[in-house]
Amino acid sequence: MKLSGIDIAIVLLYLAATVVIGLVLKKRAEKSKNDYLLGGNRIPWYMLGLSNASGMFDISGTMWLVTLLFVYGIKSAWIPWLWPVFNQIFLMVFMSVWLRRSNVTTGAEWLHTRFSGRGASLSHSVIVIFAIILGLGYLAYGFIGIGKFVEIFIPWEVVSAYVPFSITPEYVPHFYGIIFTCFAVFYSLLGGMMSIVWADVIQYGLMAISGIVIGIIAMNAVSTHGLVVPNGWDTPFFGKELTLDWSTIIPEVNAKIKSDGYSLFSVFFMMMLIKGLLVSFAGPAPTYDMQKILSTKSPREAALMSGSVSAILMPIRYFMIAGFGVLALVFYDRLDLMVGGNIDFEQILPSAINEFVPVGLLGVLLAGLLAAFMSTFAGTLNATQAYIVNDIYLKHINPTADSGRIRNINWAAGILMVIISIFMGLYAQDVNDVLQWIVSGLYGSYVASNVLKWYWWRFNGSGFFWGMVGGLLPALSFRFIFPDTLDLYTFPLMLLLALIGALVGTYTSAPTDEKTLMSFYKTVRPWGFWKPIHDKVVAADPSFEGNKDFKRDMFNIVIGVIWQTALVITPIYLVLLKTVPTLLSAGVAVVCTLILKRTWFDKLPKD
Repeated sequence: MKLSGIDIAIVLLYLAATVVIGLVLKKRAEKSKNDYLLGGNRIPWYMLGLSNASGMFDISGTMWLVTLLFVYGIKSAWIPWLWPVFNQIFLMVFMSVWLRRSNVTTGAEWLHTRFSGRGASLSHSVIVIFAIILGLGYLAYGFIGIGKFVEIFIPWEVVSAYVPFSITPEYVPHFYGIIFTCFAVFYSLLGGMMSIVWADVIQYGLMAISGIVIGIIAMNAVSTHGLVVPNGWDTPFFGKELTLDWSTIIPEVNAKIKSDGYSLFSVFFMMMLIKGLLVSFAGPAPTYDMQKILSTKSPREAALMSGSVSAILMPIRYFMIAGFGVLALVFYDRLDLMVGGNIDFEQILPSAINEFVPVGLLGVLLAGLLAAFMSTFAGTLNATQAYIVNDIYLKHINPTADSGRIRNINWAAGILMVIISIFMGLYAQDVNDVLQWIVSGLYGSYVASNVLKWYWWRFNGSGFFWGMVGGLLPALSFRFIFPDTLDLYTFPLMLLLALIGALVGTYTSAPTDEKTLMSFYKTVRPWGFWKPIHDKVVAADPSFEGNKDFKRDMFNIVIGVIWQTALVITPIYLVLLKTVPTLLSAGVAVVCTLILKRTWFDKLPKD
């Protein structure tokens, strides 16, 4: 174990700071439901943007991305489109503005601004179920990552003498996961959204310092030792197949590529792009990202918050990711990746940290990565609590509950969610296994209903309900029906079933009442297939002007995705000491920024 007294002190100081944040902000969070779940809509957009970026700087995702860079090189910049990472551009351009105009507390509550009657109740129920399942998936995902990470630095033989029970080796990461989960639960439950944001600010500062230092160390290693990688590793371009051959360098990596299912990269890329576009047009899923949007002061600040996330997150995060990936490649023989007699490439990040990070900085980095886990965990927990408390307890059980009762239900809901997610984590294979299920299964089930709800006036609550059911059932069962198939490749069938459910549900029930549709259309002002409702709104209010920004929004999305991708690739090339590619990708980012200044920023609503 390489942890020094200084490193341990830094980690303990951070953990103590999270406890203090929770205690200090406890009284403010208890003022009202809005203060607890949305920070009272008083938090500045730049702090929410930093918090949102910090929440995405999670430890499990960082482990996954370092592994991807190690294996796939610059081509790894495309694989996070599984998420899809470019959904932040859709939010920045128009979706955050639309969502924030609704002025609600959760995504489920939003449905009552779009649907009416029994359809609204059905759609509300199914989105609450979806939000809770998705929240549990994210909590389990983070739980697995933190345990595998901590095990490298605190070997079980060091602490086993102080634990009054025995644990088999495969469950040691889960034990560590439970310990650090408790700290995240503490400040999240006490201080709500406000404490999450302030803890995220501290976390981002730690990660920024660590990321810069690690990147510089890696640059020095490349300049001294060089880098041995397969042909095509250092370019983002690809053909029909991946054609990365590690057989003469690290043969085990070829088996990793095969098991990932990415060999036919052009097919994988097209599936990923189509699914990513549909998910992005559907709007944010009911997670901490949506809660941060709803927490902003205004639609304008919602757009600014979403736009800031890519600029805040990508350069620093990928400078660190490239740093660790490069160090692992240069000094591969010094890494310990063996787990249970097999190579586990998800151990690259913790093993590289243990091997290459100097004393003092190790404490800062560990505190930052632990904070990254707790940030994501706490944000997800807060978002899921919002659905349990706001959309189940206050809506159906006790609508007149006082603030004290609401606080107690918040705490009980949070603790229950954590316990269930821990049990889910015990049965998951690894980080990638849970991630694939979330991004290709659960997100895939969300697409059909949530695209139609924004852009088609005739779509109703019954259609939403059956579309979600038609997607959720395959998402929860396809892994058992098609156990050896990558989740992404079952997405078209899942989408078809969901779409059939949505259309059948819509046309076998009455349309949403005109009063609700007119109110929604006039408030949110979406573009799409709304002409019958547009005509009625104009007839009632001749001064009303519909949204004519579709072409500009699509243009800004294209420029925004190029901008975001350049922000990812530039720091990787910088660490690799590739001067010309670095300047080219940085130049693309600058040009895109100037274009977006005129076509997006200057056109934002003033309210």
